[in-house]
Amino acid sequence: MKKFIYIIVFFKIFFIQNLLADELLLKGKEIFLNSGNCATCHSLQDAGSVTNVGPSLDQIRPIAERVKNAVVNGIGVMPSAMGVLSEDEIDAVSYYVSKVTNN
Repeated sequence: MKKFIYIIVFFKIFFIQNLLADELLLKGKEIFLNSGNCATCHSLQDAGSVTNVGPSLDQIRPIAERVKNAVVNGIGVMPSAMGVLSEDEIDAVSYYVSKVTNN
């Protein structure tokens, strides 16, 4: 009986973590396409954005920390999104870009 309970708890935790990750991915994509205005400059196949202004994220395949650093501090001609996006939104878009480019 105890083993059965552990199995149920494991599957619930695993399912909930995957569900939360999927929600974060969808939130990040929405931010990339809309409020973050990222698709205006960055090509990203998953988002369907094709542009030549900023680097192609599919080519540079940045990890989440690199994306977050660029979004928070700005880089080159890219301005900081602090004050435009909340910290949760920045985390979501960073997770999204990293996840879809590094599969």
